[in-house]
Amino acid sequence: MSTGLVVIPTRRAHSNHAAVARGIGIDIIAGRYPEGTRLPGDADLTATFGVSRPVLRESIKTLVAKGLLTTKARVGTVVRGRNAWNMFDADVLAWHLDVGIDKQFLGDLAEIRLAIEPRTAALAALRRTEADIAELRRCIEIMRREPSTSDAFTDGDLALHIAVANASGNPFMRAVDGVIEAALRASFVVSAPVDPADREMVLSWHQRIVDAIAEGNADDAAAAMTAAIFHGIRRHGAAIVDPALYESTTAAAAVTSET
Repeated sequence: MSTGLVVIPTRRAHSNHAAVARGIGIDIIAGRYPEGTRLPGDADLTATFGVSRPVLRESIKTLVAKGLLTTKARVGTVVRGRNAWNMFDADVLAWHLDVGIDKQFLGDLAEIRLAIEPRTAALAALRRTEADIAELRRCIEIMRREPSTSDAFTDGDLALHIAVANASGNPFMRAVDGVIEAALRASFVVSAPVDPADREMVLSWHQRIVDAIAEGNADDAAAAMTAAIFHGIRRHGAAIVDPALYESTTAAAAVTSET
């Protein structure tokens, strides 16, 4: 990955108000409407997007709910600072991919995954059901069957991580699936594991996650998840995440020894 931005087109909106929210949201994230900027008036925006005033108002409400905008009496609709944006929101993450991401953004995604997913895997090992195990095995089989550069491979990988979150029994773990999806899709667009040895490494760590959860081994599940995330970090060259911060898991030590 170069030092520039990598644009990763995402799924388009399916309604008028969602399309307008996406258009304005992308303009905000891209910096075309900087923090503190007042949006153009309703007449200008309805003309720009070719929609009615009620559709525009619904779009603005959506962006207010996501933290990108605020409405003030006698002032208008104003862009909020980045620290107010809901970065766990699936649309906000998708719009970042549309605008373009850099190594720092990939590193930020990796850090939040490392903070959550290993614990999620550990809980999954303690709470999983037979149905959960069957779903995990179905996902790993998809990954083994499909080419590494295919959407099906990425979808299988995402489905596996979501299955781990579901197996944890904690709805808050499941709520971060937007972060995981953004990270995985970005990772595979930037650098899919096309080399046979690299592909086998990806499959091996994911198989270890599945096996550890099936065996009820929480420590091994957490370690395998940590290693899988670190392997992705090394592959796409995200901003460095220090493995020493995660030495509480055996996977961090394993990743460090590989490099």
